[in-house]
Amino acid sequence: MLDKMSLIVTSPEILLLVMACVIALVDLGVTSRLRGATYWLTMATLAVVAWFSADFALQGQTIYAFGGMVVSDPMGNWLKCFAALAMMVCLVYGRGYAADRDMLHGGEMFTLSMFILLGIFVMISGQNFLVIYLGLELMTLCSYALVALRRDHATSTEAAMKYFVLGAMASGFLLYGMSMLYGATGSLDIGTVFKIVNSGQVKHQVLVFGLVFIVSGLAFKLGAAPFHMWIPDVYQGAPTSVTLVIGSAPELAAFAICIRLLVEGLLPLAIDWQQMLAVLAIASLLIGNLAAIAQTNLKRMLAYSTIAQMGFVILGLLSGVVNGNTLSAANAYSSAMFYIVTYVMTTLASFGIILLLAREGFESEEITDLAGLNQRSPLFAGVMAICMFSLAGVPPLVGFYAKLAVLQALVSSGQALYIGLAVFAVMMSLVGAFYYLRVVKVMYFDAPITATTVSAPADVRAVLTLNGALVLILGILPGGLMTLCAQAIVKTLAS
Repeated sequence: MLDKMSLIVTSPEILLLVMACVIALVDLGVTSRLRGATYWLTMATLAVVAWFSADFALQGQTIYAFGGMVVSDPMGNWLKCFAALAMMVCLVYGRGYAADRDMLHGGEMFTLSMFILLGIFVMISGQNFLVIYLGLELMTLCSYALVALRRDHATSTEAAMKYFVLGAMASGFLLYGMSMLYGATGSLDIGTVFKIVNSGQVKHQVLVFGLVFIVSGLAFKLGAAPFHMWIPDVYQGAPTSVTLVIGSAPELAAFAICIRLLVEGLLPLAIDWQQMLAVLAIASLLIGNLAAIAQTNLKRMLAYSTIAQMGFVILGLLSGVVNGNTLSAANAYSSAMFYIVTYVMTTLASFGIILLLAREGFESEEITDLAGLNQRSPLFAGVMAICMFSLAGVPPLVGFYAKLAVLQALVSSGQALYIGLAVFAVMMSLVGAFYYLRVVKVMYFDAPITATTVSAPADVRAVLTLNGALVLILGILPGGLMTLCAQAIVKTLAS
């Protein structure tokens, strides 16, 4: 039976679903190239959804709805708010690019983006294995369609096929792992699974067997090596506006389901999944950073950079439990949350610059396409430089503080293995600095290939400037966002 509280808690999801259908119908009557009415209606919906989510988060309550299948807690609500804002930024940056390539015809880009966000929201709210899986499938199926939106473009279609095949395999892994846990515990509810696993009444081998498949599925969604095969091909093959969508908000959902499944559901098995995460983190940092050095395609380089950055997020996730002691859990998980939020923010700005340069009728995908950008547009070169320095972890930018927070969580555990992982991560960051600084060198010291100045609509220029400024400001004053992440994690774990 539906109760009033369940409807209130899920109001952002209900609004998204209703408005996605309304916008699909409204777009039938829109004829302009840039789909003005559809665009502004979508932006208004996303703004309202972000406001609702932030309002719920500020109340600081944890509420279970629909018979405990859905949860509304501070961590989930903040992640929803950030995901909605990220999707708004994606549409601001990507609209002109998509219109130039006839991708806005029919308004599918707006409706599919909203359904992707709905899937993200369902994943973040899921307190039940099936709810999480439904959200995951909604998000990924819409993502496949979005990647293949340029029907006449062979590279995009190929990328969509690769994404579909590998995504189906990863979903299978996750579903098989969930079914193993259901078979062992007799429950799909995450809280109940935690209690049964904690009681020690279930065979350890069965649980670990299911856990291996769950961690494999999560690693694919995060883009961690060795489950990273899809990321470089999809990032490069998809239209850049779509790459921006699948490389930003879904990362927040992947982090959320890692917390839901591994921390809230399987914390008694931490000693097992932490070992798996350690291997994933080492492989991601090694493969991501070394492979990125060899890339000449900017989107492909940023794809390998993503793999390396996810290695840091995983380091934050694996340092929460030390010898069965959860005292450092809040510090570790909040540092990982801070890292993923700031990484998404930096990714938005860096792909925003690529989209802006691609307006001139060609895909600005090669690193050499940025040659002499400072002479053509100092503002956009400055934003891109800030993003590259931040991703490399150069102070005083937000990427430096995010890396520092994760390393601090590792070192404060006092474990020799974790301290060794922190040293390894620092060494890999030094390797990574090379390919980020190469982009800055090309922008500032190479002769420009073309003399044309870079122009941008007022809304894109304003959002891009604000985006770049936030990467700098949050590096100098990280306290507010870090406190927000810490409080969200503490309140969520306490429930």
